[in-house]
Formats: sequence, C-alpha cells, structure tokens
Amino acid sequence: MPALRAIYRAETAEAAELRLADFEAEWGKKYPAIAPAWRRVWNEVVPFFAYPLQIRKMIYTTNAIESLHRGLRKIIKTRRAFPSDEAATKLLYLSLRNLGVHWKPAIEWRAAYAQFTIFFAERLPTTIR
Repeated sequence: MPALRAIYRAETAEAAELRLADFEAEWGKKYPAIAPAWRRVWNEVVPFFAYPLQIRKMIYTTNAIESLHRGLRKIIKTRRAFPSDEAATKLLYLSLRNLGVHWKPAIEWRAAYAQFTIFFAERLPTTIR
C-alpha cells in the first residue's frame, strides 16, 4: 500500500509516473495486473494532479460510509443468525459505537474549502446575508 500511496500522493503527474515505474519494478512480478491497470486509465488519472493537495485528498480518501458498511457487514457475517431482532439491534449498536472509536478526521476542511472556492467558485452556494 505505501508504494501505491506514493503514486497518488505525488506532487505532479510526471512524479507519479516515475513512482508507478518504481512500483512496477519492485512489485510487478508479485502483482502483475496493477501497473497495467493504472497505465490503461492514465489519461483519466492525470487531471487529478492539476488540483492542490487539499482537494486531491478529498478525492482519494476512502468513503467513511463504505468503511462503516464494511465493518457492519463483517460483524453480521460472523454471527449468521440472531435469536431475535433485539439481539441484532444491540449487536449493531455496540458495533457502531466501537467502529467510531477508530475514526479520525481525514480532511482539513477549511483548507479544502478555500481551494474549492478558488477552483469551483461558480458551483459553490452563495451565502444569504
């Protein structure tokens, strides 16, 4: 994962391409499908590097709802059957409480919003005064 992270966290598209080549040299034999998959969609990846780091982080950060869903699904899957609806509800409640303990804010919202106002001013809602 750190080798892939180095690609999408690269400062420029050129640096990302060099890091992709490094990834392919180091991990290409063990994971032969990853680098060709990146290269097939490289034209769609390159515009990503035109944005500042704050916006790019919002784009590639894992969706919190998907993470929550994966955690709940894993817990339910291990139980398979519940004696009652109340038991299932209690398990989900406790799971939600425990899953939330590990979360941390991944995005600096003020910095991201400042960048959004620069790049997408016409798309942001105007405030009512």
